[in-house]
Amino acid sequence: MRELILFGIIAATYLMVIAKRVPALIRSFRYQSFFLFLITLAAAIEEGHADLYWVALLILILKVLFVPYAMYRIARRINVDENLGLLVNSQLSLLIALALTYCSRIFSRTLGFHQDFRAVAITVAFAVVFIGAFLMVSRMKAFTQVTGLLVMENGIFLFGSFLSGGMPFLVEIAISLDVLISVIIMGLFVYRINKVFTHIDVNKLSRLRG
Repeated sequence: MRELILFGIIAATYLMVIAKRVPALIRSFRYQSFFLFLITLAAAIEEGHADLYWVALLILILKVLFVPYAMYRIARRINVDENLGLLVNSQLSLLIALALTYCSRIFSRTLGFHQDFRAVAITVAFAVVFIGAFLMVSRMKAFTQVTGLLVMENGIFLFGSFLSGGMPFLVEIAISLDVLISVIIMGLFVYRINKVFTHIDVNKLSRLRG
């Protein structure tokens, strides 16, 4: 069961890679966060840790409900163009994401994780972090780049939870507050760029160089 949830996490990440429009990107991020909620809930049921139930609830409220809603509001407020401004086309982006997943598997093996479920989880966690970083550098819209940062945070949470056998509740609260602050900063940052330059294509900001 948990293997299927991990497959859902990586599949949602691939959907973000091939997304060409803002609604598809946000929807895929919501799917990824929902699968992250499911795997945390499954761990809570299996291990019987009360703290994990609260962490799962926090993920559901913040990452599945609030953050995507806030992203939709920000996108509408700044009238962001639905085109994400791809530096790398969708097909090549997917191939790079698959290559990053393979590299994540190799990397997890070098750390001593081999054939058990934990090894698969660590591989997926690394892949999500690497693909989130790829989204940040391969998309021209500031909105998408901040989304890549949120994707990386999901991967870091997944890695931390399986490496430590369950993310401590207070640590998850701190991380979730970071996510909340990141979304607020994203709204202010993207709004200011759009207001001053009438667009959020960071590639065009290179024209300001003297």
